[in-house]
Amino acid sequence: MGTETLIWSRPERGARGPRPTHTRTTIAAAAVHIADTEGVEAVSMRRVAAHIGAGAASLYRYVSTKDDLYDLMLDAVAAEDAPLARTGDLRTDLAALAHRQRTGVLRHPWVATLSGLRPSFGPNTLRSMESAAALIDGHDLTANETLLTIETLTAFVTGYVHAELAEHEANRRSGMTVDQWTEARAEYGRTIIGNPDFPTLTRIMTEATAPLAEDSFEQGLARVLDGLVAARTTRCSR
Repeated sequence: MGTETLIWSRPERGARGPRPTHTRTTIAAAAVHIADTEGVEAVSMRRVAAHIGAGAASLYRYVSTKDDLYDLMLDAVAAEDAPLARTGDLRTDLAALAHRQRTGVLRHPWVATLSGLRPSFGPNTLRSMESAAALIDGHDLTANETLLTIETLTAFVTGYVHAELAEHEANRRSGMTVDQWTEARAEYGRTIIGNPDFPTLTRIMTEATAPLAEDSFEQGLARVLDGLVAARTTRCSR
């Protein structure tokens, strides 16, 4: 597919025809509002059109496909955060980037669903990508290593937040907190402990303490940062 299929390569206003009543900004804001309040599954051309007071057919004057709509949504939320201030310390700056990524997805949970799509390359998305790349530039990383560093960090944050959101949904659906759920299954859990078929699980279930969500994120992030910084240090020492 050529670049002509991207919404960003098409003018927002055609050279001919009536003056547009709406803008991509208002359309994106409406779609984001629907996704935030009802879930991304509720986003449709018809729903967005109704939200901005337009006919469903007329919305196609502004966006050609639902993918266009998703691109507008992702680009809109990419504008919410200012560029991070670079400290020059790779570990510190990567940690700041990870925390901002996590906060953004928790603010808009549907982003976790759409973030697996190819980048939208909208203006706000490009500025966000530039900010992330500039944050770790100057550490003797090649272009490929820079991309791999950001992708590895993002993969950890995305995976962790997916689990957080799944837990929130499980709480909502069952009406039980994770502690209540664990307590309700305690009796069955005791049948696992001591079973000779599960010696490793027995040890873990007996010895492990479940960290709080924030501690768990910090501990996992620390290990990812250890690896990323060590990889850079090893390369530079060769």
